Amino acid sequence: MQTIIVTGGAGFIGSNFARIALRKKDWRLIVIDKLTYAGSHLNLSEIANDPRYSFIHADIADQAAMTEAFERWHPEFVVNFAAETHVDRSIDGPHSFLAANVMGTFGLLEATRRYWLGLEPSRRRSFRFLQISTDEVYGSLGATGFFSEESRYAPNSPYAASKASADHFVRAYHETFRLPTLISCCSNNYGFNQYPEKLIPLTISNAIAGKELPIYGDGKNIRDWLFVEDHCEALLTILSRGEVGQRYNIGGRNERTNLEVVTEVCAVLEEVFPAESNPALTAKGCKSYRDLIILVPDRPGHDRRYAIDCTRIERELGWTSRISFEMGLRATVRWYLLNRGWCQAIQGEHYDGRRLGLSAARAAER
Repeated sequence: MQTIIVTGGAGFIGSNFARIALRKKDWRLIVIDKLTYAGSHLNLSEIANDPRYSFIHADIADQAAMTEAFERWHPEFVVNFAAETHVDRSIDGPHSFLAANVMGTFGLLEATRRYWLGLEPSRRRSFRFLQISTDEVYGSLGATGFFSEESRYAPNSPYAASKASADHFVRAYHETFRLPTLISCCSNNYGFNQYPEKLIPLTISNAIAGKELPIYGDGKNIRDWLFVEDHCEALLTILSRGEVGQRYNIGGRNERTNLEVVTEVCAVLEEVFPAESNPALTAKGCKSYRDLIILVPDRPGHDRRYAIDCTRIERELGWTSRISFEMGLRATVRWYLLNRGWCQAIQGEHYDGRRLGLSAARAAER
């Protein structure tokens, strides 16, 4: 049985990947996670009793802990999801993004390199290290065009800069040490188990509670949206057929303005949990979830548009996204409605739904 190490596997995308990998592959799966505010055993409850699954509570920056994990489990694959990911938090506190995303990736790469060098030649050739990155490393697009794998890196937020730096380390370890690495850059993910600070789950949670639905600026910033299960299928495809040393863009071909996304969430909620049936809205005198939408001052350095050209992975590896935004959004809204207890438990005292990333905005105003 082959073994895969999934770092950051208790987070949003990592936990979805772990579940899908065990369903699709006869692998032994080892999740390594530091269990920061967004990582939780709750996200892994569906696989907790699978005998092929094991969990290690550790920081990927801890090279001793990573070395011990490699020596114990002898993996054929490493997939690195471990990262701080929220742009607003990176504005308020960039240091944790440097520590987790740059130094963490470096520590993991070093432990991986030492382990890989000790493998017999056939296992060295088949070994793969997959770095999970983001389209935000490319910066901002104008009204036209798409990010391709040849687009230059131009990160504009501390989060994006930390991910870009990590990607450069991964590429350097391939070029310098010949470590068999791959990089994937995805567009905005949405789906099950996403921490409720991100746009779609935050909108769902606030709308259900009858709270305001704030949208930055004029609401016309554009993102390409990718259902998380489609993303995970793409990652499995890259692991099995991707060319070592290459970067693959993964997109959903679902461009929406932030205002359109929030409006569509409200429309789905009206179908499955009408405002007139929601005591939180009737108490406020709101006849529609859309009545909760407000525009607020923009985020500092807010990229205007992201759009992914995923032709390479479609043409060379045969992957395409299967879930339309409309279908994925309906499934996502229903999941959050059915799992309100999960939302409350995972947020705990870490997050109360308030806006983050205000420190820089207030400083700029002064």
